[in-house]
Amino acid sequence: MATKAGNAKKRVIISYANLGSDQLEAFKATYPHGYGESLIRIDKPSGDFFYVVPFETDEISYLVKVDVKIDSKPEEELEKDYYEDDNDEISGAEQIADTSDEDDE
Repeated sequence: MATKAGNAKKRVIISYANLGSDQLEAFKATYPHGYGESLIRIDKPSGDFFYVVPFETDEISYLVKVDVKIDSKPEEELEKDYYEDDNDEISGAEQIADTSDEDDE
């Protein structure tokens, strides 16, 4: 009974920083508008995790490790960054209003 093992692609996990120039060019061509929708979280037994993006060539099936910045502030603190103390106005709103007035001139 024949198996498909001879036809299986090699599977590799590689860091984005370690992609060769040809691989990097092909990766960018595969994800011309970014890879945010293709991220996969990999959980390690230790409780740590990392993110990868799938990427295929004719010979190899890659999981490309990418750095992902995760917001660690609670939502309440994030809102404080955008709103001034008690007047519930967005910080910098007057600057935006000033530049839009200049555009009208």
